[in-house]
Amino acid sequence: MDEEALLKQFAAQFAHGPDDADDTDAAAAAQGADSTANQVADDADQSPATFDTQQFLNGLDAIFDRHTAATEAGPYLEQAMVDAENAGDEAGLLTVLNETMGFYRSQGRHKENQWIVQRALELAARMGLTTGTSEAWATTLINCATSMRAAKQYDQAEDLYHQAQSVCRHSLAPTDRRLAALHNNLSMLYSETNRPDKAELELREALRIIEASSVNPDADIDVSSSHTNLALTLLTEHKLEDAHWHAAKALEIYRTGHLEHSAHYASALAGFAQVCFAERRYADAVTGYRHALAVIEECYGKDTDYWRITADNLRQAEEAAAQAEEAAAQAGVTVDNAGVAGDAGALPQSGSRLPNSPAQGKTGANAASSPSTVSVSTGSAGAAEAVSACPVSGLKLARAFWTQMGKPMIAAKYPQYAGRIAAGLVGHGSECYGFDDAYSQDHDFGPRFCLWLTDEDYAAIGEQLEVDYEALPRKFSVDAQGRVTFEAHARSDASGAFPSAGAGSTVIPDAANAPTPGTATHDTATAESGAASSDVAEAMTTPIDAPLSPVTPRAQGANRRDGVFRIGDFFESITGYHTAPAQTAPHEWLMLQESTLAAATNGEVFADPTGLFSKTRQGFKNMPDDVRLALISKRLGMIAQAGQYNLPRSLKRGDGAAAWLSIHEFVQATASLVFLVNVPMVVGYMPYYKWQFAALRKLSGSMFALLPNVGEQLETVMRLSSAACYGGAGFGEGGKGAAPAIEKINDIVEQIAVDIVKELKREHLTTSGETFLEWQRPYVEDHIASDDPVLKSL
Repeated sequence: MDEEALLKQFAAQFAHGPDDADDTDAAAAAQGADSTANQVADDADQSPATFDTQQFLNGLDAIFDRHTAATEAGPYLEQAMVDAENAGDEAGLLTVLNETMGFYRSQGRHKENQWIVQRALELAARMGLTTGTSEAWATTLINCATSMRAAKQYDQAEDLYHQAQSVCRHSLAPTDRRLAALHNNLSMLYSETNRPDKAELELREALRIIEASSVNPDADIDVSSSHTNLALTLLTEHKLEDAHWHAAKALEIYRTGHLEHSAHYASALAGFAQVCFAERRYADAVTGYRHALAVIEECYGKDTDYWRITADNLRQAEEAAAQAEEAAAQAGVTVDNAGVAGDAGALPQSGSRLPNSPAQGKTGANAASSPSTVSVSTGSAGAAEAVSACPVSGLKLARAFWTQMGKPMIAAKYPQYAGRIAAGLVGHGSECYGFDDAYSQDHDFGPRFCLWLTDEDYAAIGEQLEVDYEALPRKFSVDAQGRVTFEAHARSDASGAFPSAGAGSTVIPDAANAPTPGTATHDTATAESGAASSDVAEAMTTPIDAPLSPVTPRAQGANRRDGVFRIGDFFESITGYHTAPAQTAPHEWLMLQESTLAAATNGEVFADPTGLFSKTRQGFKNMPDDVRLALISKRLGMIAQAGQYNLPRSLKRGDGAAAWLSIHEFVQATASLVFLVNVPMVVGYMPYYKWQFAALRKLSGSMFALLPNVGEQLETVMRLSSAACYGGAGFGEGGKGAAPAIEKINDIVEQIAVDIVKELKREHLTTSGETFLEWQRPYVEDHIASDDPVLKSL
């Protein structure tokens, strides 16, 4: 499933309530519009309208209740428009138009719907609604914006949403569900326009409003819908564990409320299946999509975007499951019901989570019976004979350290600042990228996190907070399920006492701050999601006391990677800037290396009550599109120069060194291009050379990746480079000489160029089929809006 398919799924979300204002608020719109229209009628000495709005709504509800909307709703709505217009009932007609927008959108009738939108806006203006702050006007704006968003008219949609925000601030109560609808739909627009960070913030606010307004959030369809939509947005940010938690919570709400017969149940099923697919739990994804497809067919019919998108997703999940089984059979291993190969005879890692348990792990007889072991390196960095073997990643260790030690300390010692301090792990270090392993633990590894303060707060408490951070207990254990537990004892230099989770306990994060490791996999996704079941094996590792490994000079003093920082100073230490360069300063953006921007925007933020740190960090993610296009043009030029021109010429000359360096430049430029095409705001930036291919493999493995095959092709080029440049002597190339390798490399280079041109065309960045990429640069640069010469090639 590519990114476009996921965005279609966002557009096709038909969850009740916060997804579609028209589903829940037509009555309110009718009431508000009716009041306004009757006042206008009274002023003109006209008789009140006779169109029965409530009867119309009841009839429409009955159609949906008997699951015949696919065939009956369209004619019913069209007749109602005629009836309301003939009756002269403008308020009733506006209600019908609002309902029609929602139905046409669900049927994919976007072209027709644009006419309905225009008609609704003109009618509202004629009724005098557009100059006020009525609920009817707010609802109409939201519905019109949502319809334009579904039609991919994003600029118009965003303008209508912003108008709706202005009206809602004056007309709706803080817990009104139409506010949640607005936040939810804004999130979809941000998702569809590659702004997932903004989408996530909007969805979390929508969820907060819906839960606050609900009598029983555990059995509320609207709450479930918000969880599903949040899960899908988190999926685009590669936050698999958090996405899984919210998707599973959505299904749990349907079960708790016995709401499985609702038409909107398909939304939760499809959302969970999408998450399972991302986790490579293909069998679970197949189950979810099949169930969702049955609900969609029953309630909406087959001739809808909902059905087609879900059917296509099911097909891809089935293919992936079949491929996993075939690969496992060839390797002589079994495949568990999640579609992931394991050792023959081994029990599944976590079993199917659909639909019964949102955080199921090994229990009872299935649990591991022996603890992991930990060996601590005592040698110097880079020379240790035995590397550390802490069985959890640095990011997970950091989150546990914050949750169990840091957060309680701040709540106890700095209660007035608890709502102002941001925490997380970002910056330099393998664990910040999520790529750390046992070999990474021989230096600068241990429990750590960062605390980020405003200048004002740092002046007040920064130094003492640093002292208290350094005094935090760092001794911890890891059980057989990978749960981290810190021991609640204070270091000898600690001052004061503070509450902690206590030995043997696990802090359960709330939904709004659920775990969001950017690199979680299906193997570890539930490691910190809840307390252990009574029958889970509780074998613990040997306690570990930090530091686990030596701290190198580059991670000390001014270069320290954890502790307390001013927000601006933290980013300046990485990038040279307190805040990101202005969007109108392309020359400054072009001076920043992609690897620098990667270090400033990687890792995880565990808490950010004010949002200031995340806003600053997001500024560095938000590379101006003109700059991105300029860099794409530069990369196209280098791919052409190094890979398509100088590489074959150097090989013909027999200059192996020049050819080798040409391959290096080609690989660097092509890898960078993949990240730029996928948009750094969505996938992040390419990190420095050590983790360049680890990040490229991760990106290429995403179901949403553009140019997904390029990473593997580049690795093949690198593998063959020894034979191509030096005839294979001593490099295990079979003594066949350079010719076969040269031919293969040239073929790959040209295939990559062909793939890049296809993607440029798909993105409407070129109309040319020329595969010598230097000639594609003018087409790309034509899309640069700025006249700044620094953005254009010479």
